[in-house]
Amino acid sequence: MVATLLETLGQLIGANWKQREVAKRYSRTFLCRCGRHIFFGNIVCNNCQAPLGYLPSEDTLLSLEPGPEPDTWLADGNQSLLKYCGNRDTPAQCNWMLAASEPRSLCIACGLNRTIPDLDREDNARYWGLLEVAKRRLVSQLLALGLPVKSKVDEDEAHGLMFDFLRSPPEGPRVLTGHADGLITVNVEEADSVEREKMRLELHEPYRTLLGHFRHEVGHYYWNRLVLNGPWLEPFRALFGDERADYAEALKANYANGPPADWADRYISSYASTHPWEDWAETWAHYLHVVDSLGTALGFGLDAEDLEAAIQPFESDALYAPADAGAERFLSLLNSWIEMTMVLNELARSMGQPDFYPFVMSKPTVAKLQFVHMVVEHQRSSGEDGLLG
Repeated sequence: MVATLLETLGQLIGANWKQREVAKRYSRTFLCRCGRHIFFGNIVCNNCQAPLGYLPSEDTLLSLEPGPEPDTWLADGNQSLLKYCGNRDTPAQCNWMLAASEPRSLCIACGLNRTIPDLDREDNARYWGLLEVAKRRLVSQLLALGLPVKSKVDEDEAHGLMFDFLRSPPEGPRVLTGHADGLITVNVEEADSVEREKMRLELHEPYRTLLGHFRHEVGHYYWNRLVLNGPWLEPFRALFGDERADYAEALKANYANGPPADWADRYISSYASTHPWEDWAETWAHYLHVVDSLGTALGFGLDAEDLEAAIQPFESDALYAPADAGAERFLSLLNSWIEMTMVLNELARSMGQPDFYPFVMSKPTVAKLQFVHMVVEHQRSSGEDGLLG
């Protein structure tokens, strides 16, 4: 069985990430057969031009060679006969693989699409390609975390996940990005960096990316899957607040009055203060940011021994459950993140760019992040396919 992302991070960090474990590497660090680094989105190796394919079941990107049958492929060190995802030669440029015997033509990530943009409309092909890059990153992480990922389109209509990528008609109304009962709708114009930056400034947001949207919206989905109707619901209400508060009124009040003056002392973002659902989704998204970014850094050999970042580390009194068996490891992971972002923010400033991570964590935020971590770990260890009633 392939180690989950969290297990791998735990092995790398141990009880204290100052202890070097250079023999281990996080699985997002990939090498071509020629020995050069290859990257998650690559279709071919930039050095030797070998075709590449991502195997989601193994969370690895491998060099390919033609298989014994037409339109089949063999991956290095893997004897299974494979085929390309049907979206490889589309603007989505998907590099994921399926078993050659699989009757479906689309990979697990592309199979989540219910609606793609009208490709006859100008710019939509480019927008769709950018959206799929972000979505594949999201789905690969969800799988690596051991979270249930089933398509609402044709696998699990009741509890699955699917995406509509829509563009606002010229005459309106504007398509709104959001989640409803397993359907995540994304306005494809979010893929336009100019439009996205305009929206970021209008909404006074420090951070707005496609991947951030996906991670936030899928947080709503997993709240339904893992918290609602399960043992985590009452602990959630005690920590985040009662989600039965009127959501529409909460949004109206937020847009009319803005966030509370002390929001930074209690929330990871101003938008998180709107409603317990948004607090969860923002915290969930940040948890995915932390795990993916820190794992990538460790995979490339970045070690805290190489950094001279003097921080005030969080201690166990900031945790939701300091007596939990995984509390010490989680705290080590979080403090490692604080050290890394301090340095990366300074590097970004050295290039005249915005901060890599423009957020400040408070103790209540740390407690909420550990809560999310515990929910994810419980799901992974239980192997249950969600807790929906």
